[in-house]
Amino acid sequence: MTTLQVKVAARREEAHDIIALELVAVDGAALPAFTAGAHIDVHLPGGLVRQYSLCNAPHEQHRYQIGVLRDVNSRGGSVAVHEALKLGDILTISAPRNQFALVPAQHSLLLAGGIGVTPILCMAEALAAAGASFEMHYCARSPARQAFRERIAASGFAARVVHHYDDGEAAQKLDLDALLAQADPATHLYVCGPAGFIAHVVDTARARGWPEAQVHFEYFGAAPVKADGNGAFEVKLASSGQVYTIPPERTVIQVLCEHGVDVPVSCEQGICGTCLTRVLEGEPDHRDQYLTDEERAANDQFTPCCSRARSALLVLDL
Repeated sequence: MTTLQVKVAARREEAHDIIALELVAVDGAALPAFTAGAHIDVHLPGGLVRQYSLCNAPHEQHRYQIGVLRDVNSRGGSVAVHEALKLGDILTISAPRNQFALVPAQHSLLLAGGIGVTPILCMAEALAAAGASFEMHYCARSPARQAFRERIAASGFAARVVHHYDDGEAAQKLDLDALLAQADPATHLYVCGPAGFIAHVVDTARARGWPEAQVHFEYFGAAPVKADGNGAFEVKLASSGQVYTIPPERTVIQVLCEHGVDVPVSCEQGICGTCLTRVLEGEPDHRDQYLTDEERAANDQFTPCCSRARSALLVLDL
């Protein structure tokens, strides 16, 4: 995977517990181009690797901008960003990748919940620059917790953004049933935010008859997974024939790593696809947010960082 060296050129508190970082190439060169909805892997102090959506305008190549929420349930990534990173620090990042890209449509409906605004804001920038039809709804607990408010207010598309606050009057809160009441074949829906917010939007859209192809979403963390089927199973490496037992409390990645089997891994939550591994035999229990429904149904690949097995044995192309 291509990596880049960048430095922290700016750091700003955007809202309560949210900071924005501006990253520029160490050598001053232009950064790889990206499209709205793209993210980068950021290598953080302590050996952590986390994914953050790019939230600056897609035409910019002199910088990348990310927004990071300090998460009380952090596995270390957001704390490292908030407490360890400072101006001038050098970081390794990946080139941008996009699993949440805009689809050409007559109209786009953008819904952001909390820090999920980062890819959604980038989409709004791109759609506005293209002169495309769109509207954006931005939900937050309160104005103090809403990142990029000043930027949105100063933008040319501010009139297309509706703000909703949990602590505000009932009249200004998001009426999702009314917004999604009727599926429009000319409209594509995009949503990003906490897992519960995404699930509510997606479930409401499905109940209102929105086709799956018109509903797009991206999780910042792993979606809730039922614990059913957490029993032990075995994986076999096709190259060596070696078999390893995966106990209920361990992941495939953890067990393979302990035995010196190197599988590239990044998010460890089934979001980024870095560890995607081909399955030659057996049936995976897919618990990722990376593969499409069609790819999962094929059962020929899985994410060993979080997914498990429905069959007693998985034979892996390793």
